[in-house]
Amino acid sequence: MKRYSRELIIGVSVLIALLVLFFGIDYLKGINVFKAANYYYVSYTNVNGLTVSSPVTINGFKVGQVRDINYEYDNPGHVLVELSLDKKLKVPSGSKAIIKSDLLGTASVELQFSTSADSHDVGDKLIGEAMPSMLDNVASELMPTVSSIFPKVDSLLTSVNRLVSDSALLSSVKRLDKITANLEATTVNLNRTLATMPKVMTTVDGVALNLDTITANLALVSQELKEMPIESTLQNVHDITADMKVLAGKLNSTDNSLGLLLNDRGLYDHLNGAAGGLDSLLFDVKKNPKRYIPPIKVF
Repeated sequence: MKRYSRELIIGVSVLIALLVLFFGIDYLKGINVFKAANYYYVSYTNVNGLTVSSPVTINGFKVGQVRDINYEYDNPGHVLVELSLDKKLKVPSGSKAIIKSDLLGTASVELQFSTSADSHDVGDKLIGEAMPSMLDNVASELMPTVSSIFPKVDSLLTSVNRLVSDSALLSSVKRLDKITANLEATTVNLNRTLATMPKVMTTVDGVALNLDTITANLALVSQELKEMPIESTLQNVHDITADMKVLAGKLNSTDNSLGLLLNDRGLYDHLNGAAGGLDSLLFDVKKNPKRYIPPIKVF
């Protein structure tokens, strides 16, 4: 009895595990197995990246999802897509299921209902269409522009190659290198100059202080000159100049002894001769003193 009970437990566990695995896979696919749904089929020649669990919408509102995608081996070139739609949704006869893709390549199915009063039965095949993706539309619009740009780009590259291979450009590049080196050297010298600027500023401050002292001294001298009796001094100088003129006039005149002595040649010669005679007399006295000085007798 225990042996059968153990086997029963194992069997039930395996069954539960399989059920969990089944429903778990559907859940991971985005399929709600507990929600009632109707299934429809659509045949496409190109699904444009459509995948299981891709949304099915009407006017942008989600009403279902893609349940399964399989290749139709009995109808080569076609892919059969199974749609899971809300149970309450009625699909008019002649409606279309159009595959659309956004710029990122994400595909979805857009239902485009017809105006028919009749509805499709569950399990019917709907009309399928696949619209070009937005990326394809953008590419188709840009291709003419890109095609027209290619010749211009080729011409530009040719011009660039010609310019790069030009010897004048190479010379300019070399000169630019030299200019850059000179600029670097100038920058170094400028940095050194800037480093000595504090010392220069200290020296300038000292010079400025000396200039202030000199300016103060000049102001003091100017004040002293301002306080001096300039007019009386100039008058004294004028009087002295007048006296000097009078004295010079008298020296040049023979009306006085000094002027006569300076201007009378005969008097000058006479005095000069007298001086010469006196000099001879003194010389003879020194040479023959006995002739002029009598001998002195001592008693």
